[in-house]
Amino acid sequence: MSIRLIPDEDKPYTAIEIALESPLPDYDIHQIEQPTPRDVDSILVSQGFRDLIDDARGILLELMAAFTDVAGIEPGESPLAPLHLTDHDPCRLELVQLTGAICPGKEDDIYRPGLWIVIRDTRCKPGQPLPEIVRNRVEGIARQLVKRLEL
Repeated sequence: MSIRLIPDEDKPYTAIEIALESPLPDYDIHQIEQPTPRDVDSILVSQGFRDLIDDARGILLELMAAFTDVAGIEPGESPLAPLHLTDHDPCRLELVQLTGAICPGKEDDIYRPGLWIVIRDTRCKPGQPLPEIVRNRVEGIARQLVKRLEL
């Protein structure tokens, strides 16, 4: 799976492009590689792709709401670890956009459908890029999304 992070250098946003590389029969997406962007459009408006977007949204919101490591305590090491009594989360993520994308393939005349996701950290100051810890978390969320959707 092709995951590409595109951070804004002067804003607390990052975009994630996930190009589909194999058919998704569960979503009735069978032919991935298309000769023109217009041919990809017909996939992006299909019911199967809309179902994929809905599933991705649910998973993304769950992953973004999950707490990161709390003070180095792994779940099960302490009876207080799952309670998250204090907010040690260095970032607050917000899903700004989730839509379909037309992704260029490895060859010039091939296009693929994909997911376009924009995530913002609400704790970052305007005019500042995302800190590295937040970029790492967003990348981890993208990888978990791909894994859970079995892309």
